[in-house]
Amino acid sequence: MAHELCHDPSFALGLKRVHPRYSCQREKHLTSCTRTLRRWCGLLLMAASPAFAGDPGYYVVTPYSQPGLTALDLRYWTVKFPQSTATLWPEIGLRYGVNSRWTTEVYASFEGEGTHQYLNGWDWQNEVLLTQGQYPFDVGLHLQAVHSPGDGNSWQWGPVLQTELGHTQLNFNLIFEHDVSSSSTQLKYQWQALHRLAPGWRLGLEGFGELGNWDQWSHRQSHRAGPALRLGLGEVEVQAAYLWGKVYGGKADMFTANLVWGF
Repeated sequence: MAHELCHDPSFALGLKRVHPRYSCQREKHLTSCTRTLRRWCGLLLMAASPAFAGDPGYYVVTPYSQPGLTALDLRYWTVKFPQSTATLWPEIGLRYGVNSRWTTEVYASFEGEGTHQYLNGWDWQNEVLLTQGQYPFDVGLHLQAVHSPGDGNSWQWGPVLQTELGHTQLNFNLIFEHDVSSSSTQLKYQWQALHRLAPGWRLGLEGFGELGNWDQWSHRQSHRAGPALRLGLGEVEVQAAYLWGKVYGGKADMFTANLVWGF
């Protein structure tokens, strides 16, 4: 019988014994409170980080352009902390290949939980190819302006690298993000390795991370990685990944998906 009772800390401390039924109820209440506390801690962690507030999304940037091609860009990504509701970021944009070296895009980013979404920001993204095959890898320049109605403006820039090893595509990008209001510049990275299984099918891994200030890396760095799949279906390209690790110092899972429809 004693083994079936909930553990009562007051009994171990020599205090007045609490009836087992009330002790069980108290532990259930404490468990509920702990879950609620964890949920609020996750939300506060997201809100307190200036880098999180200005972040437009997580998709591996590539340097190549398709001149003259207009494409609808649909994006969707989520972040879920333990014991908390997932936060969703659906995004919609329109991109255009200006020439063989330059792609430009404007898109709107939304944020919220479930069907409760609000406009989080407008983004103008540009990818400029700097090399064209004269080296073992190609180098591009990522440039992006972000306007968030609630958080102000920020700028992103950084080198974008891509190469092929056999049937495997390799990407690595360094992204500097400067918040205009706080004058701080954060350093982030992206990478992916996708192996071609068949024409239009690639499977591999990808990852993202935040290192903190570019000149003084944080002790609360975040790194996450997971499997990624890319499908080429004629004029439509779909890519998705599920990542495990940390998001701005806290354990969290992330899902990203991206559909590009050229016309």
